Amino acid sequence: MKGGEFMELKEIATAIAIGFGMIGPGIGVGLIGKGALEALGRNPEASSDIRTILILSVAFAEAIAIYALVIALIIFFV
Repeated sequence: MKGGEFMELKEIATAIAIGFGMIGPGIGVGLIGKGALEALGRNPEASSDIRTILILSVAFAEAIAIYALVIALIIFFV
């Protein structure tokens, strides 16, 4: 395998890693938002508590996406 072919495979592996790594957090953030809106619709008085839990949950889901980005960068540069 020549050096150019290796670099092409590395770029494909990077794209696959970041692509699959973003699917889960994307779906998770959507489901979190859906759940928060349903909860607000049922109980509008609890909006401050729901908002706090929503922000924490989205932050944790996005942290997984950042891990996928780090793995993709490691694949690309190492």
